[in-house]
Amino acid sequence: MASLIAVFLFIEFLDELVFGTREAAWPLMRSDLGLSYAQIGMLLAVPEVVSGLLEPVIGIFGDTRHRQTVMAAGGVAFICGLTLAAVSQSVWPLLIAFMMLYPASGAFVSLSQATLMDARPGEHEQAMAQWTFAGSIGVVLGPVVLAAAPTIGLGWREVFVAWAGLALATVAWLRLRGGRMPQFPTVSEANDSDQAATSFRESLSGAFSAARRRSTWRWLVLLALSNLLMDVLLGFVALYLVDSTGVGDSRAGLAVSVMAISGLIGDGLIIPLLRRIPGLTWVRATAMIALPVFVLFLIVPGFWPKVSALVLIGLLNSGWYAVLKGQLYASLPGQSGTVMSISAVFDLATALVPLTLGLVAGQWGIGAAMALLAIGPVGLAIGVPRDATMGRCERSRATE
Repeated sequence: MASLIAVFLFIEFLDELVFGTREAAWPLMRSDLGLSYAQIGMLLAVPEVVSGLLEPVIGIFGDTRHRQTVMAAGGVAFICGLTLAAVSQSVWPLLIAFMMLYPASGAFVSLSQATLMDARPGEHEQAMAQWTFAGSIGVVLGPVVLAAAPTIGLGWREVFVAWAGLALATVAWLRLRGGRMPQFPTVSEANDSDQAATSFRESLSGAFSAARRRSTWRWLVLLALSNLLMDVLLGFVALYLVDSTGVGDSRAGLAVSVMAISGLIGDGLIIPLLRRIPGLTWVRATAMIALPVFVLFLIVPGFWPKVSALVLIGLLNSGWYAVLKGQLYASLPGQSGTVMSISAVFDLATALVPLTLGLVAGQWGIGAAMALLAIGPVGLAIGVPRDATMGRCERSRATE
């Protein structure tokens, strides 16, 4: 299992390596392809919608004996999406590439996360912290490689091709180690087609049952709020710095790297910290601190003061995703694929966030769009339960 877990963690590293590179490359892609803010918002939002339509089905199949096959197919689609993005000459091929990448990431990456959770019952927050740390390494390394690429005559397109090659090697690695993958759930071990169909129907029924639970929606909403000062902020920060401070593309990319590095440090520190501090207590406390720091980021003039605020934000939001996603898995024991499905459906509701921010930026400026992200820490400070034992209580009710 140790070698298989290593594969899963590397898959998360690769996924964040790719998307970390993309976030830092937005100014380059905008210049190369002549993108507007509205088009960038579309490139972020439409793939989320497509992924939200496909990933629920992917997740349901993930709770059957077909999980490994679905993961491998997602890996192949991930490679194709990266390759198409690298050769795109206009917004429309790039949109198609991202529409492939998002659901492919769901099949390839999210099901790897689900299997990791199944392999480590009772350790969801700690396992998610390790998963997040592996991803943070990729987030940091992606912009660094992108910034260094011009020194050897390469651009963002060549970097995407390199990641496609790494993805190909990872899919081969997964297939090699896949024979050791435990089968979750055991009902999916059925061999004949009728039994397999029954397994799918049971998984679908379980997903509908889980979707009716109040606790499920609580963790989904909190995850969406936490993401405003994580991936959403990271996606727009380079553009914000270019337009608000007048810095060049390379310095904006540097700021993204610095924020990612601070997040990496925080994600490394949170692993032992979660053994000493209740995760929900940590999220609520750091959200209350992150709000004034984010306001300071918006109002302080100059490049380096803003970067300093980003460093603090990157440290403070460490553990948010790990704790909240771990609580979601803990509230639905034995239904890891269902967690992916329900999350994907909920993501449909949040997919319009980047597009909305893009439209706001185009109408009232990037500063107005960024100010809306303050909703995230406010919502966490109010909505995170104060009872640190809540996760255990929900697990007990779900088991009953």
